[in-house]
Amino acid sequence: MITRLLVISALFLGSAGYVSYKTHPEKVATRTPLASLPMRVDRWEGREGAPFAPNIVKVLGADEYLNRVYLAPKEPFVSLYVGFYQSQRQGDTMHSPLNCLPGAGWQPVRQDRATLAVTDLNGTPRAVTVNQIVIQKSLDRQMVLYWYQSHGKVIASEYASKIYLVYDAMRLNRTDAAMVRVITPIEGAGATDDDAAAARLTEFVQSIFPQLSGQLPS
Repeated sequence: MITRLLVISALFLGSAGYVSYKTHPEKVATRTPLASLPMRVDRWEGREGAPFAPNIVKVLGADEYLNRVYLAPKEPFVSLYVGFYQSQRQGDTMHSPLNCLPGAGWQPVRQDRATLAVTDLNGTPRAVTVNQIVIQKSLDRQMVLYWYQSHGKVIASEYASKIYLVYDAMRLNRTDAAMVRVITPIEGAGATDDDAAAARLTEFVQSIFPQLSGQLPS
């Protein structure tokens, strides 16, 4: 009888410990602060963007964010935003640019997906699929690439990112993730102008991806 009670007690204590472990989120920080992302990346030279207003930061809910503009000779600018969340269990979750851009007056006029050939920090090649959007305000147009990145995965779909969020929370007790967005102007109204903007963003993402992947938790 005593042996049974000891075994049952051990099982209850083990279960309680497991439940406690799973219900207390593990907050995972970036390997190095996002601010340490290089300013100079290949032919791109970065400049710090204006800090977001406190109310915007509150809405974003990110534990850490980066807002920069990168310039290359004879090229329009490329803006880079990275929002990193150590945990998404307490209601602070990643927001899709499709929810935020209209608030600034930019309307999506075309939505698509693009597959880019990139390399990790160690030089391993891989193909990643990201969202590609054309947005417009009055006569101005811009192209946007964005994706969700967590634990080495690059995910385009917001719904798929939520599924992985639940899966990794159960499997790893982790809900950390980042949303990455790059934007560049489209100079002109023709298809070749769209292609030029897409090529510019592709080149920039290929340049920054190894460095960024080295900072985000794997």
